[in-house]
Amino acid sequence: MYPPASPFRGMRASGPKGWSVRAGILRVMGTLTYDSKLVASFDDRVLAHLQAVIWAKLRRGEPFAFTWTEATASSGFGRTSVWLSPAIPVAFEYFGGRAPRLNASWVKALNRSANSAVGLTIVPEPTEAGPEPGA
Repeated sequence: MYPPASPFRGMRASGPKGWSVRAGILRVMGTLTYDSKLVASFDDRVLAHLQAVIWAKLRRGEPFAFTWTEATASSGFGRTSVWLSPAIPVAFEYFGGRAPRLNASWVKALNRSANSAVGLTIVPEPTEAGPEPGA
């Protein structure tokens, strides 16, 4: 049912579709599809936070760059950059059935990144979520 743990700590091992083992931790992987041509895998939790930021910017009609790195079988780690605009279709597909709870502090940090000159990059999740919305 679950893929075996990776003997290479910190490296990514592929399991069945939708599963990944990274640093010995089993992760549920979803996909971001850009312009029906580029498909990138992200942990469902990361993908949910990216979706919140990306949709907010596209809803406001704000194009921006998005850059990420990921492990590849051929080259170790690769870097990909895309230009996101409201005219280009983007789809988010989650492997897990439940939506992850969003960390408002992380969404803010990702928004700051998206509004920077280099564009959206995945920044580490803050350890403290801060006050609950509406609290």
